Amino acid sequence: MDVIEAIHTRRTHKLYEPVPLTQEEIEGLLEVARWAPNHHLTNPWRFRVLGAESLARLKAAADAQKPGSSRKLERAPTRIVVSAMQVGDERQVEEDRLATAAAIYAVLLAAHSRGLAGFWSTPHVIFTPEGRAALDLPPDEGAVGLLHLGHPSHEVPPRERTPLADVVTYLD
Repeated sequence: MDVIEAIHTRRTHKLYEPVPLTQEEIEGLLEVARWAPNHHLTNPWRFRVLGAESLARLKAAADAQKPGSSRKLERAPTRIVVSAMQVGDERQVEEDRLATAAAIYAVLLAAHSRGLAGFWSTPHVIFTPEGRAALDLPPDEGAVGLLHLGHPSHEVPPRERTPLADVVTYLD
């Protein structure tokens, strides 16, 4: 599958087979993420693969804030919290956060190209002090998202996209 096909055919999956990804599969996807563009090669991304205990802590933090909200954390059998280093000036922090977003997209495309499925979410809990504590996020890292990964249980049809003419402006 070439990159254009991967971009056009990747879908957000929210239903998965119950089998988690292997460590080898996870590391293969994260290896791809390391190649995302990042200014001055800061490599700002950090990945936390959630095991049973860390997931339980995160779910407890979510439910303490809003009962029942932890259900959304259970969608996929493999979950990875992605954070970005927050060091340097304001511009560097923003560049590193954007580079981390590119790394997340690289993981999603790599997963799709390997027959896996995933989606990127931003649950409120990962940005709260309680969620940060559950994830052992140090003060110099900021959460960017939660990747849900696994083997797809069904096909997801394509959705309409905004026409190019609605999002492009040519300037003189």
